[in-house]
Amino acid sequence: MEHDGTGFQPSLEGPILCVNNCGFFGSAGNMNLCSKCYKDEILKQEQAKIAASSLKNIVTGPSCDSETVTESAAAQTDLVEVKTITSPSLNSSSSVKEDPSRCGTCKKRVGLTGFNCRCGSVFCGLHRYSDKHECPFDYRTEAQDAIAKANPIIKAEKLDKI
Repeated sequence: MEHDGTGFQPSLEGPILCVNNCGFFGSAGNMNLCSKCYKDEILKQEQAKIAASSLKNIVTGPSCDSETVTESAAAQTDLVEVKTITSPSLNSSSSVKEDPSRCGTCKKRVGLTGFNCRCGSVFCGLHRYSDKHECPFDYRTEAQDAIAKANPIIKAEKLDKI
């Protein structure tokens, strides 16, 4: 390989995909991770170090020996990794809730121009009709009930035959 004096060494293999299979390209300087995955990995490592050091400060006392501290610190790092893995799933479940200022179908901001549907959601001008947003509201039975209430059955008494 030739060096051009800048410290850059060209790769003969070509681009490397991220190890986390996120679809982006990774680099050897980032442990074959893309920039986002690399930042997440660094944050996980920092959180584990902080948790281990805080646990060590809490646990260490005059009666504790070093083996107990290292075992509890190792257990704490496992707990930290579990917490960081489960926390995004909690955020995703809270993002499933519909925002009243966004369209229920395309998530476009509607603000005051949104249309309220009988199903309880707000929609933009394109999705305001029930056939455009797959509305679960049953208009047919609602209309039948309204007609039945508005037009009660009137049955006259039979006339006696002469």
